[in-house]
Amino acid sequence: MKYAVFTGVTGGLGGVVAREMTKNGWTVFALGRNKKELEELSKIENMVPMSCDVVIQEDLDKAKEEILKVTDKLDAVINFAGYQKMCSMIEGDCVELVEKSLKINVMGMVRVNRTFIDMVMKGKGRIINCGSECGYLTPQPFNGPYTMSKYAVDAYCDSLRRELMFVGIPVVQIVPGSFKTRMHDSASASFTALYEGTKLYKKILNKMKPIMEHELKNAHDPKHLVKATMKALNKKKPKARYKVKNSGMLRMLELFPHQLLDPAYKAFLG
Repeated sequence: MKYAVFTGVTGGLGGVVAREMTKNGWTVFALGRNKKELEELSKIENMVPMSCDVVIQEDLDKAKEEILKVTDKLDAVINFAGYQKMCSMIEGDCVELVEKSLKINVMGMVRVNRTFIDMVMKGKGRIINCGSECGYLTPQPFNGPYTMSKYAVDAYCDSLRRELMFVGIPVVQIVPGSFKTRMHDSASASFTALYEGTKLYKKILNKMKPIMEHELKNAHDPKHLVKATMKALNKKKPKARYKVKNSGMLRMLELFPHQLLDPAYKAFLG
């Protein structure tokens, strides 16, 4: 039996991956905040749900105490906890949203890995961090807080990987594109709130809305992400990054220099 700590299992992609792991010889200590979802997870064999907020060190310490009653080593720590909300970078509660995005998406990951690294080292395990295509592709307007946090995650993963390679611990980054999860519902709701609250950008957001709706409608099946994560878990020598269904349209934008891309945005959306 292999043991893994898995964050973000109660909202989004994490729960889908965690369920697959329990079918393949893993005991998953599933950390999340949604009590109803944790109750459902408790019905799954080899799933050990734990109420835990990754931004609260006391919660993580309590979770670790409980895990140590079962095992003193881990084969993997998997970070899927995340937060996304669209906003203007100059209107509304942008400062609070940037702080929250960094707190959950970046510092939550840092806290989790720091808390459990001794157990990972003892188990000669690995760390898997979920990033995003937004962490390396050109940033889009009104998605600043999430993009900033995922750029930071990208840098953190590189730094951590190049540090832990000296002690034999692989660090793998999963880089998903758009997938069908509850985060999409949140993105849609935050777009509506952004539109209703803006005084500067209603015309631009009206033009962006069909694009966003198309992206949400054509989001990918989570099975592709499950497959990539299982590879990251099981390969003896995993890749540093597994890019999963990243946007072809956004990749094409990478071909254009900023001095051309910025005027193109303005012409199309202005």
